[in-house]
Amino acid sequence: METQGLTSMTDEAQLRWMALGDTTRQPAVILLHGGPGLPDYLGDVAPMIADLAPVYRYDQRGTGQSPWQGHHSFARHVDDLAELLDAWGVPKAVLIGHSYGTNLASRFCLTHPDRVAAMLLMCGPFVGDWRTGDRAERGRRMSAAQQEQLRALEELPHRTEEQEVALLTLAWFTDHADPERGWHWAAQGARRRRPVNWAMNSELGKEGRADPLDEHLAELRACLPARAELLGGADDPRPVSALEALALRLDLPLTRVEDAGHEPWLEQPHTMRAHLRRFVQGTVGS
Repeated sequence: METQGLTSMTDEAQLRWMALGDTTRQPAVILLHGGPGLPDYLGDVAPMIADLAPVYRYDQRGTGQSPWQGHHSFARHVDDLAELLDAWGVPKAVLIGHSYGTNLASRFCLTHPDRVAAMLLMCGPFVGDWRTGDRAERGRRMSAAQQEQLRALEELPHRTEEQEVALLTLAWFTDHADPERGWHWAAQGARRRRPVNWAMNSELGKEGRADPLDEHLAELRACLPARAELLGGADDPRPVSALEALALRLDLPLTRVEDAGHEPWLEQPHTMRAHLRRFVQGTVGS
């Protein structure tokens, strides 16, 4: 049964969290969702492993049911995770990050390596010039009309609800290997993963460009836990070659999930369930 709660941070922000499984067991798994600026969307992933270890999720500040107004920084988000671990009574955690969540997991590991029992980075972090390949592949997956519609929606100073849904659907459907199912998942996500905190997205994006993770890879490699892995969808528009280069720099194994894009648990749930269970069992049993 899933439990939920609100935890107050030192700056009085309140973060909503969810837990599945026996929370008396250690170590716990923490799922870190992406965005930045989206609420948690990893509810389909948690049940895949909750019988092996307790699984915690949370809405990052300013998203979902963690309402908050203020400046966003990587340091504040790292502090949030540390404070949540304290509140949950989790001295060391298995971090499983997705997309932006891999960046958060990596920066947490840099700051609190003693609190990371293991780390699985799914579909990120992307370093180097990965955006050129990403833009080109997304353009290839979209029609000229879709590209023009997306540009027009992005340029609107204010968008209605339906315009926001249309923008997000167009922006997200190319994340998937299968365009038809991808459109369905994107349209569904465009209504559920809301509202998007665009200010948070912009602020953390700027900080990421000013202080890229690329410049911390040697330090990250030195403080990684003994069990750390990368995973990516072979058909993610973000080039898997960027993850391959990162795997070499961090000396980590990389699993490519075939016929899957940026959210591989949607397109290849059985493969992902088996991989996640292998990873968690290897950590819990060690």
